[in-house]
Amino acid sequence: MLTNNLIELNSNENSLGMSDAAKQAVINSLDIGFRYPDDQRAALITKVAEINGVTESQISLGSGSSENIRTVVQMLQNQALVAGKKFQVIVPHPTFAYAELYATSIDVPVVKVPLTTENYAFDLQSMQKVADDFDGISLFYLCNPNNPTSTITDTVKLKEWVGHAPSNHYFLLDEAYSEYVTDPSFESGVAWIREEYSENIVVVRTFSKLCALAGMRVGYAVASPQMIARLEAFISIDNTNLAGAVAALATLDDEDFLALSLRTANQSGQLVEQTLDELGLRYLPSQASFIFHEIKGDVQTYIDRMREHGIAVGREFAPITGFNRLTLGRPDEMAVFVEVLKSFREKGWV
Repeated sequence: MLTNNLIELNSNENSLGMSDAAKQAVINSLDIGFRYPDDQRAALITKVAEINGVTESQISLGSGSSENIRTVVQMLQNQALVAGKKFQVIVPHPTFAYAELYATSIDVPVVKVPLTTENYAFDLQSMQKVADDFDGISLFYLCNPNNPTSTITDTVKLKEWVGHAPSNHYFLLDEAYSEYVTDPSFESGVAWIREEYSENIVVVRTFSKLCALAGMRVGYAVASPQMIARLEAFISIDNTNLAGAVAALATLDDEDFLALSLRTANQSGQLVEQTLDELGLRYLPSQASFIFHEIKGDVQTYIDRMREHGIAVGREFAPITGFNRLTLGRPDEMAVFVEVLKSFREKGWV
């Protein structure tokens, strides 16, 4: 049983830590900390646009992708108010909660559509029916891969749905974990934006996961130039901090670190999946930096017991019961987790 240093496998942070290049870039920036980061911000926009194969006018930086999510909700609410129309946000349930939280804070109604009971996938038909029955503007928030399930949505079905949606239906695709996807069928919404497939798509991404910069608060949105201009009206002025900008730039240039970050997550995932297979515990096929797996017994009791053994694991995500979300930390951290999990089995706890 651990007595020191809680192993944090509960917030989908990258415990590999910032790259050495990012750390040095932050240190080097301290001498100009009294300057506004206009040049660094511009350089990051250029780099992000280049990576995504779009123009700089198609990028909106955020203080974490959470700010980009907020701007989409606020922009569409304002659009609805100006047009004298109703506005709603439609979310799968469960999913990452920020779109729901931002909407609720400004009195925008949120409709939660449960995941399918068979494989915990998005129920696209039911979500569309909610929009069809609504006289106004609808925003679909779709986290893909989804958090907490770590699974992706069928690309063919999703693309067809987006392509046939009426003009008052908008799609916010949260691709925070897209760099971890191994399924060859996955296609990013950024490709659809490049194709000008639909004007009503916004893709948000973050530097918090693969790049290990959660504390630096850097994210971005990709959309058409017209959509980005509308979103920028609701973004915080001077929202990019100097340390975050230079850390993000350095990390994007550090190919060895990015490869190590991905390789580490894959190694940890394989170790956990092998253990879950041995114990006969069901898990969903992970396309992210975490695994959603079965627990036999009360989940909260399991969470409490793990913490008593020095490990913080994720919370339960209602309405799904009997499952826990486990962040994939470093392989050495996961080795400790596996040992504790196996000891729980020996005691009949899982």
